[in-house]
Amino acid sequence: MLKATDVMQTQDATIVLASASPSRAALLRAAGLSFEIRAADLDEAAIRDVMQEGDKCPDPGDVAEVLARAKAETVSAENPEAIVIGADQILTLEGDIFEKPANMDEARKTLLKLKGRTHHLHACVCVARNGQGVWGHGEAAHLTMRDFSAEFLGAYLAAEGDDVLDSVGAYKLESRGVQLFSEIKGDYFTVLGLPLVALLNYLRNEGVLQL
Repeated sequence: MLKATDVMQTQDATIVLASASPSRAALLRAAGLSFEIRAADLDEAAIRDVMQEGDKCPDPGDVAEVLARAKAETVSAENPEAIVIGADQILTLEGDIFEKPANMDEARKTLLKLKGRTHHLHACVCVARNGQGVWGHGEAAHLTMRDFSAEFLGAYLAAEGDDVLDSVGAYKLESRGVQLFSEIKGDYFTVLGLPLVALLNYLRNEGVLQL
């Protein structure tokens, strides 16, 4: 018996997500895709450091693209017949690039830095086959956090717990994190770290998904 996901995509297409991100996997699954997960073994911090060496000030969109492509190509080299999807997201505030908080104390500090200010999320998705990137797409979103109270911040972190550590900004828009914001400009899926509509269009054009 065919699953709904099998009906939506061609039978000979093996799709691999080169990411351990639960959010990205959930997005693809909700969109009806059948796929495998094989996270890329990359030192992302080292790649970012090289791109920022000395006086270099790379475009954050370029950083996201390099990392997304590296993930896709690394996993594709080990799975040459598969369609491998790599994605990355960079958060910047006034030129500074943020990293995922390592613990709840860092999450609190991140949110206090973002509080009352507008930060930017740069997300990129790439597809690789036979070890080479064949397609990529990047988008940016602009998010303004409201000037929330210390009481709200404490209640928010207590309610969300370690889940905030999965996000570079210590929030998830699809849950209580949406209450942190006063304004959001940009695509919802870009905020979640995967420009999904562009990816689905590419897969349809390539015959991977049904028209």
